[in-house]
Amino acid sequence: MEFEKVENCSSVEREKHTVVANLEGTLTRAKSLFPYFMLMATEGGSIVRAVALMLVTPLAWLLHHFFSEQAAIRLLIFVSLAGLKVRDIEGVARAVLPRFFAEDIHPQSWRVFSACCRKRCVVTLSPRIMVEYFCKNHLGADIVLGTEIQVTKGGRATGLLLSPGVLVGTSKRLAVKAEFDDEEAPDVGIGGRASDHAFLQLCKEAYMVTEGNKVEAVPMGELFKPVIFHDGRFVRRPTPKVALLTLLWFPIGMLLSILRVFICVNAPLKMVPTMYKLLGMKLVVRGNVSRSLKRDGRGMLFVCCHRTCLDPVFLSVALGEEVSAVTYSVSRLTEIISPIPTVRLTRDRVKDAETIKQLLQVGHLVICPEGTTCREPILLRFSALFAELTDEIVPVAVLPKMSMFYGNTVRGFKAFDPFFFLMNPRPVYEITFLEQLPIELTHSAGRSAFEVANHAQRIVGETLGFECTNFTRRDKYLILTQGDGSVKHYK
Repeated sequence: MEFEKVENCSSVEREKHTVVANLEGTLTRAKSLFPYFMLMATEGGSIVRAVALMLVTPLAWLLHHFFSEQAAIRLLIFVSLAGLKVRDIEGVARAVLPRFFAEDIHPQSWRVFSACCRKRCVVTLSPRIMVEYFCKNHLGADIVLGTEIQVTKGGRATGLLLSPGVLVGTSKRLAVKAEFDDEEAPDVGIGGRASDHAFLQLCKEAYMVTEGNKVEAVPMGELFKPVIFHDGRFVRRPTPKVALLTLLWFPIGMLLSILRVFICVNAPLKMVPTMYKLLGMKLVVRGNVSRSLKRDGRGMLFVCCHRTCLDPVFLSVALGEEVSAVTYSVSRLTEIISPIPTVRLTRDRVKDAETIKQLLQVGHLVICPEGTTCREPILLRFSALFAELTDEIVPVAVLPKMSMFYGNTVRGFKAFDPFFFLMNPRPVYEITFLEQLPIELTHSAGRSAFEVANHAQRIVGETLGFECTNFTRRDKYLILTQGDGSVKHYK
């Protein structure tokens, strides 16, 4: 049966219409589920599970093309999910998958789907638990119909499926029919593969997506809600080719990372830039570094955005002089491998202020007033504590660049963050020293601590081209760990 192309579907005056759309290859441009299963296997499981998934992928391909699409999906689900805790699956579905889904939304399907406001239904052959959060929070779906997985009484996925199995073909049709049993037939149906014809026949109007990856994805800001914060270690979408290269590089990168840490921690500070070059690392320094050094025996306070826990280390190397760093949380492993003094704060404002003053009396100090690392092109709200303690403030813009692995995480083991950054083949750190805040813009000149902090945030943001927000550390962790999805502070 032939259906019209979705490009021919009008999106005008659809406010009172219902819509049913397939997810893979319809709302998203790509039909392949492999990247999402690889993300789930890695972030919810381990590198061992990721390797296992990579090994069975050729078999899944053969099953899909020569035997049964359902059998291929069952195999991928079993390898990716079997034994995982449901809360871990949900955590990855909230914090990791949405970014990759949001970067792949088909413009024509989204144009029609978003225009139908009465009821939006997404049908998918993926496990519902993997996609429901994204579809409801970022696409504005009211209902998500997907493959249901078995869960033990202990809250772990068995890797097996509940009846009717993979939601594809006839089973997808029956699910849509049951959802709209007490209503009129859906006004609009959108599919992207031959197996979608079964449910499209139930709709008053039916359309197919044919262009797929040939069109540009919808800008993330045009979605029902933008994906702001995200987690996970993969920088790039783990397609089969990217995943294979990443897994082959992983043991090499791990050894290289340990070597980089060992040599740079033990080398004299003046020799570290040379070591960086020899070890494939690049440090880019901008601004007038000499003006940033202490005067009259006083230590300077360097205020920088927080991209990874290595920010103070690279800043120290860029200065060519040792600085101390203060942080709210630091692992024992990070303390051991850190080549600069690291002091833990207590979150007691009075005690922390006294600690910072004492450190400034003996040398330079770096502080990251965002309170936590942030990988997005935004700045979290700067804490104003530093502005009350000194007038010798130098804002610093830092920007690490990674090609394979992110050097920060929320759900993972933060102690491994430095190693993951240094596992990238050629990691880059850009350090830009800005002009010291003029005395008339400091706390002692009558400016409030919040004015000083907001000014420092603004000039760092302008330097990096980042947007300054009112998001706090708490907002970030709430969104990534509890799935609140709130964007109330976002401008």
